[in-house]
Amino acid sequence: MTPEQIALVQGTFEKVAPIAETAAELFYGKLFELDPELKPLFKGDMKEQGEKLMKMIGVAVNGLSNLDTIVPAVQDLGKRHVGYGITDEMYDTVGESLLWTLGQGLGEAFTDDVKAAWTETYVLLATVMKEAAATVSETA
Repeated sequence: MTPEQIALVQGTFEKVAPIAETAAELFYGKLFELDPELKPLFKGDMKEQGEKLMKMIGVAVNGLSNLDTIVPAVQDLGKRHVGYGITDEMYDTVGESLLWTLGQGLGEAFTDDVKAAWTETYVLLATVMKEAAATVSETA
């Protein structure tokens, strides 16, 4: 990722953070609309799940300037997702829901450059998670 992309992601997340609860609701609403089969994977309180999601995204976004600091946590998250029944294909649906949610939350500020930066961020982090998950599958 370029420094410009990192700045775009971090700057736009600052605009989303104040509406984190609404953003999480939009995200999960879209996610379950895109793939209703994902809903049973979320057994707990969805408000709490949304808080965890937004916190995790915040940590990842803030760590983009120094990826080495967040990669171990992202890898652990990917490994844990194996136990939840998450498959590689589901990451695409999550990415689509995330980008849609950002578009809703940012409105006109969700420019092509911002979308490209967020796409790059998501692909990078999802790839780390999927690679870590594959190590769990291989050893299981």
